[in-house]
Amino acid sequence: MKRRRARALALEVLYEIDLTGHSPEEAWQGARARSSGLDDEGGAYAWRLVSGVTAHRAELDAEIASRARDWTLERMAAVDRNVLRIGLYELLYVPEVPESVLANEAVELAKVYGTEDSPRFVNGILGAAIRDGLRKSRTGA
Repeated sequence: MKRRRARALALEVLYEIDLTGHSPEEAWQGARARSSGLDDEGGAYAWRLVSGVTAHRAELDAEIASRARDWTLERMAAVDRNVLRIGLYELLYVPEVPESVLANEAVELAKVYGTEDSPRFVNGILGAAIRDGLRKSRTGA
């Protein structure tokens, strides 16, 4: 449950960065001050996601774009785009999170914060990345 809240906090921060252009640090400070019930471990994981997605954004966006038929990144809802960035970051850079868990967690975020169509959209793109063996091709795992 800690990581679920951490992912939600990371989504809030990434969404703010996406829409306002605030720096990761600026968005993080505001969101962290507003968040409650997240311990230091959860906060550290949320920051790991924010900083990792920010550092690898171009790569993550390329992976999303290659699997999103008829959708440009700009046309996607900001929530969906950032949920996908988090899921793909975990797929590529957080090997201790099983593929099934990261996909389920991304779909749950999409259910809570996205539109009615978001869960299916997110599941389709992450599912394609998993089926394509993206983690194995990048990590050799």
